Amino acid sequence: MPDLLIELFSEEIPARMQARAAEALRSRMTDGLVEAGLTYAGALAFSTPRRLTLAVEGLLGESPTTREERKGPRVDAPDKAIEGFLRGAGVSRDDLDTRDDKKGQVYVATIIKAGRPADVIVAEVLEAVIRDFPWPKSMRWGAGSLRWVRPLHSILCILSDESGEARVVDLEIDGIRAGDSTEGHRFMGKGRFSVTSFEDYEAKLRRAHVILDAGARADHIWQDATNQAFAAGMEVVEDQGLLGEVAGLVEWPVVLMGQIDDDFLSLPAEVLQTSMKEHQKFFSVRNPKTGRIERFVTVANIETEDHGATILAGNQKVLSARLSDAKFFWENDLRIARAGMDAWIEHLGHVTFERQLGTQAARIARIGALAGEVAPELGADAGLAAQAAHVAKADLSSEMVYEFPELQGLMGRYYAEAAGLPPEVAAACEEHYAPLGPSDDVPGAPVSAAVALADKLDTLTGFWAIDEKPTGSKDPFALRRAALGIIRIVLDGGYRIKLDRYIDAQLLRHKISLHRARASEGEIDTMEEILDEIAKHGVFGAAYHAVMNQLHGKDGSPDTSEGSLLRSVGGLMPDLSTDLLAFFHDRLKVYLRDQGLRHDVIDACLTLDGGDDLTLIVARARALGDILATEDGENLVQGFKRANNILSQAEERDGVEYSFGPDPKFAEVTEEKDLFKALDEAEKEIAKANAAEDFVGAMAAMAALRAPIDAFFEAVQVNSDNDVLRRNRLNLLGKIRDICLQAADLTRLEG
Repeated sequence: MPDLLIELFSEEIPARMQARAAEALRSRMTDGLVEAGLTYAGALAFSTPRRLTLAVEGLLGESPTTREERKGPRVDAPDKAIEGFLRGAGVSRDDLDTRDDKKGQVYVATIIKAGRPADVIVAEVLEAVIRDFPWPKSMRWGAGSLRWVRPLHSILCILSDESGEARVVDLEIDGIRAGDSTEGHRFMGKGRFSVTSFEDYEAKLRRAHVILDAGARADHIWQDATNQAFAAGMEVVEDQGLLGEVAGLVEWPVVLMGQIDDDFLSLPAEVLQTSMKEHQKFFSVRNPKTGRIERFVTVANIETEDHGATILAGNQKVLSARLSDAKFFWENDLRIARAGMDAWIEHLGHVTFERQLGTQAARIARIGALAGEVAPELGADAGLAAQAAHVAKADLSSEMVYEFPELQGLMGRYYAEAAGLPPEVAAACEEHYAPLGPSDDVPGAPVSAAVALADKLDTLTGFWAIDEKPTGSKDPFALRRAALGIIRIVLDGGYRIKLDRYIDAQLLRHKISLHRARASEGEIDTMEEILDEIAKHGVFGAAYHAVMNQLHGKDGSPDTSEGSLLRSVGGLMPDLSTDLLAFFHDRLKVYLRDQGLRHDVIDACLTLDGGDDLTLIVARARALGDILATEDGENLVQGFKRANNILSQAEERDGVEYSFGPDPKFAEVTEEKDLFKALDEAEKEIAKANAAEDFVGAMAAMAALRAPIDAFFEAVQVNSDNDVLRRNRLNLLGKIRDICLQAADLTRLEG
């Protein structure tokens, strides 16, 4: 079986595209070969800045001959139908056989496809792959029609057998004819050379100063960088993303370590790291004794006679210019921060957060109000939370964050410390953005958690208020991430907050802001008209007139301040609030499902009281999940469903609801009497456990009903001929349903 080697050699491929391009070459080529009948033993893809390589081992020498029988129309079918079948099968009428079928005699065509040599198939598949390659961006050059990420210079495509002989696949694309040669390093290589196999290819590339495997290049860079840093008593700051990117910029990595000028060592470590990474692709080297970034590592793509001294000197010169800018930003920002950051906060009044939702300053005011309200429930000081919310976004106006947006929050902490603000406020400036992803830590400090919750909840309610919700896979404002962040903050912190209350308050703030904006444009004149306009949009619903009565003071004049509005209409926004709470429930199910909880178990706990208390929901769901993992729990569910099905059918047939309380005096058999007793005991235990939020106890009390319910169904016929007994037993089933539903909505469970 021959081995296949392909190399597509071009100008530099952007580092961010290389890994995906190598995988696309592997998957598309192997899929095409298999579809054409050529199986293989294994395939590996590689990438460097100037080449994509594919090595396929154990490829079939030719595709097998195939024989297919295709059934056609009946022999007495119209000629046009028969001719269409002949064209589709690629045969003539003389090639057809007839065969008996349940519909009568039909034509059958035997289609034989002869096998084809591997090189013919490879050429066909490779041309299709190259011409339709999925580059994010591509270009044309010269007079050809071929598109590639950068000009494609050569194609190496050979099939080699066990004897070591290799033959070139006959292929030409836009004047580029496939061959058996390539070239090594752009500067240190010695021209083109021929290869006979993948092993020969890889070895000759290394001699020509090209390391083919990107993983090997990354390992070499990291090992050499850490060794040099260790020898100097330093340590390299780990950055896997940067390591992968740099490995895609060089074919022959040469690691060099340089010194940062003393003038810049006073800059925050994160500023040095970000500036060097973003502008120069340098690794930061830290002094473990001081924690400062004092050196850098750069990776060259060439060996020089002076061992990189000239390269380092040039890099240090450029780095000094970059860091001079960063130092200027830092010192200028510090002057404003020490003055109280008022200039930055004022500037945010002219920065639009979202066209309909107003400025960043308006958003900060809403976040501050909500943070102060939620803080006590998290064990945080309301004044500190409001103060933190007031300055948390101030660094968005700073020059440093304008230059490096990824430093937002972190610079806010530095500036708050420089302004002499309390440590809790400074920490919240950095932590209130968290968590940004599923693996990020959540804010641990109560003040930070309060601001983070307020920030995310304001974002969600704002976009809900203007009807900009996620749809399908589209979520341009990262609202799913915001909801998950709230869920994780609440659950990880063990906080007990009623989301409905804060959703209502913040939705109302947004609605008032939206309608005040319209009033300021002359569309609405008075607060009364604003309230009327809000009412038309269904915000207050049927309670609107009651709200208006509450708003009028003793002298008959309306109190339409925002504070009065919030106090008066706390829970009167059912539609938007319910919809947003349902969105939280959906994200909660996704989050808990990843932790092993079934979605139907979560559903069974969402409909009970406390559906806006996420910690309560999760405690119930975990208790129910644990019970369902036991034999008693699973069998109880089956018994409950049997009772509920019988009851539902009887209620539908009789047109009544059997929930009027069964009478134990009509119980005839022991099992029936035992069930009455068990239900009375369980009802007390479940109510007591629920009141104490002992959901494990409540589920255990419910599971204890398994045996008496099973025994009841074994011994008793519910639909008795005696109407009195039948009604009493159906009411007994109604009691089973009512008691079980106090612990969890078992009707939501699947199976």
